[in-house]
Amino acid sequence: MIITTTNNVEGARIDEYLQLVSVNVVIGTNFFSDWMASITDIFGGTSSTYQRKLDSVYDEALKQIEKKASKLGADAVIGLKMDFGEVSGKEKSMFMVSAIGTAVKLRK
Repeated sequence: MIITTTNNVEGARIDEYLQLVSVNVVIGTNFFSDWMASITDIFGGTSSTYQRKLDSVYDEALKQIEKKASKLGADAVIGLKMDFGEVSGKEKSMFMVSAIGTAVKLRK
């Protein structure tokens, strides 16, 4: 399945716009991740622990978008937009990604 941020697929013609597909994925961090990130925050550098978490939530959002679009019979998702955020409170921290795009059928 083609998933793109553009409004068209180069070399293909959109035959039918099906509907918007959207997902929200939330993944929790854990004590170890938070502790390692706090060390990185003190000494500087990048947090590979948080980076892996963000990569994981991003990949999961793409999988879910593709799954929803496939159920509609789509060949592609165009105009994909993704937004990252953090949900935190009561000493808990979670990463969230929201994704939305348009499921379309391409001319065969």
